[in-house]
Amino acid sequence: MDRVALRGLKARGHHGVFPKEREEGQTFIVDLVLGLDIRPAAADDDLTKTVHYGIVAEEVVAVVQGEPVNLIETLAEHIARVCLKHDLVQEVEVCVHKPDAPITVPFDDVTVTITRSRV
Repeated sequence: MDRVALRGLKARGHHGVFPKEREEGQTFIVDLVLGLDIRPAAADDDLTKTVHYGIVAEEVVAVVQGEPVNLIETLAEHIARVCLKHDLVQEVEVCVHKPDAPITVPFDDVTVTITRSRV
């Protein structure tokens, strides 16, 4: 299976379990790896035979900016579902970064990574 990756998609969302997170929001960063067969698209140089990563990026940002959820695990699941709605995408790896998580000790990032497939 071939891979199309989008790294560092940034959007502001209001996800989290604490009232301050819901009220003020924060930046979330999403990395995606989409699994599909790109040979037909490459052979014919035809965008309609692959996944349009620009559209996927817009859809993922809309999820992050959309309805708040408590957990980034839930956010990752919602993003995976959106990606798998594209017929050619057979598998997706989603990594959601929450670099401004409300943690009381120094840290660089908090992430949740999931892999989902049609099977």
